[in-house]
Amino acid sequence: MNVGKQIRVYLVDGTPGGLLTAEIGNWTGHVVAAPRSDIGQLLKREECRRTGVYVLIGDDPDSSGGGAVYVGEGDDIATRLRHHARPQEQGGKDFWDRVVLLTSKDANLTKAHARYLESRLIALASKARRARVTNGTSPTPIQLPEADIADMEFYLAQVHLVLPVLGVHVFRVPLRSSGEQTFAPEGKPATSAFGADSPDFVCTIAKHQLVARAREIDGEFTMFEGSQVRSEWTGKHNPGYRDIHAAFLQDGTIQVIDEVRAVLTRDVVFSSPSAAAAVMAGRSVNGRTAWIDPSSGMTFGDWQNREIAADDAPKVELH
Repeated sequence: MNVGKQIRVYLVDGTPGGLLTAEIGNWTGHVVAAPRSDIGQLLKREECRRTGVYVLIGDDPDSSGGGAVYVGEGDDIATRLRHHARPQEQGGKDFWDRVVLLTSKDANLTKAHARYLESRLIALASKARRARVTNGTSPTPIQLPEADIADMEFYLAQVHLVLPVLGVHVFRVPLRSSGEQTFAPEGKPATSAFGADSPDFVCTIAKHQLVARAREIDGEFTMFEGSQVRSEWTGKHNPGYRDIHAAFLQDGTIQVIDEVRAVLTRDVVFSSPSAAAAVMAGRSVNGRTAWIDPSSGMTFGDWQNREIAADDAPKVELH
């Protein structure tokens, strides 16, 4: 059984779009996030003078995920942020509009720890493919004592919980089942931190003999690698879905087989079941009815409402 978590989010200036901090009870880690427009206020904070990792996040319309990310580390994060805040022509970075700092409330996070976290986060962002990773290199994790690796993996597991609450999803690797865990040391068994997932749903186009598989995992709708999809967009509406289909064709996520059929080359997380069904069918589709559990015949929409339907069912009294 999963145990609940309390995440404390503090809005420093009282507004949801401004500078904020986040913590988990009994965790020594500390998270600070701010828009680029508040960089001056952020640099005055004590957290910026600590050893830690920082994440720069921005938009990138040319990437299939629609975003870009850069991960860095430093003994004095403020020095690195001042450099990145410069104009592009002066060696800075123009793409980012939000920054997240990952530090510690005590002095136990060392330079070696920060380098390990940086390497792991770059690898996770590259694997998740939700944003274009702008780091020029992808360093291998620094060698740490076994106990330190366990501590850093626990740190990453808490980061995995906190960041999505703050709207940061670039490190969320699509998971096939609740038995898999995003953050687990190499060669170590993983334990699940997620609740119950949905059954597998299928979406079919009988005319072209296309079948796709998907599941809701950790609250996200994921279509699986190997799913068969239309090789071209045939719909006349929803240019947003059309652009997603085109971006997947361009970056190789959709591999064309012939003029009708194509295949998904990786697991992909979609914003909704309708977005997944549209990419699969090459046109607008109601995903709540298009995705069906073959074992029960239940649509995805019916599965979502299964507990409500049970509560609303008429009560029969036996005499």
